[in-house]
Amino acid sequence: MEIITQWVLEHLSYWVIVLFMAIESSFIPFPSEVIVPPAAWLAAVDSNMNIFLVVLSATFGALLGALVNYGLALWLGRPIVYAFANSRFGHMCLIDAGKVEKAEVFFDKHGAVSTFVGRLIPAIRQLISIPAGLARMGLGRFVLFTTLGAAIWNSVLAALGYYCSRIPGLETKEQVVELAGKYSHEIGYALFAIVLFVLLFIIYKGVKSDGKSNMEIENNNNTKI
Repeated sequence: MEIITQWVLEHLSYWVIVLFMAIESSFIPFPSEVIVPPAAWLAAVDSNMNIFLVVLSATFGALLGALVNYGLALWLGRPIVYAFANSRFGHMCLIDAGKVEKAEVFFDKHGAVSTFVGRLIPAIRQLISIPAGLARMGLGRFVLFTTLGAAIWNSVLAALGYYCSRIPGLETKEQVVELAGKYSHEIGYALFAIVLFVLLFIIYKGVKSDGKSNMEIENNNNTKI
């Protein structure tokens, strides 16, 4: 892992970002903190890269990797997915039946929107595409929710990398990776809580509005009678 990480840091480019973010979003474990924050830091200190293109490349790569998981789950089905999770190769990829089941429970609880909010949770991010495939979620909705969630998460990581460029004494990509790894999980959970609160508020307002409309219709009917 250290050799691969060092190679990524030494060869950071838009294509490297796409490739390794696709890997990160598939069933092969590779932390996004090693990719996006140092790339954003590099964009802040080197005019050869653009921070917006960093986020765009990372989001495109994340979508590609998510589509791999989605497609495999859709075509192979639950028995083979769980057999892989329990296999030696699955364990080498840091996957087991418990993690897949956890992702399925999260998907069942939150529905299709879980492919959006799930992209913000460290333990769920890489696996949330699997239950979406197993449930045969519509491809259009899957792509939309996954892209939105990945874009938000990558923007947060890019902002963290950009912030690192303003810290005195922080002068290497390795230092950026260390700092990003230290705070990314806490940021992810905080972001998830904020997004979940907003979604619940929107649902509450929608239910309240529907209840008010139904009451007005009922009152009008009573008035006519």
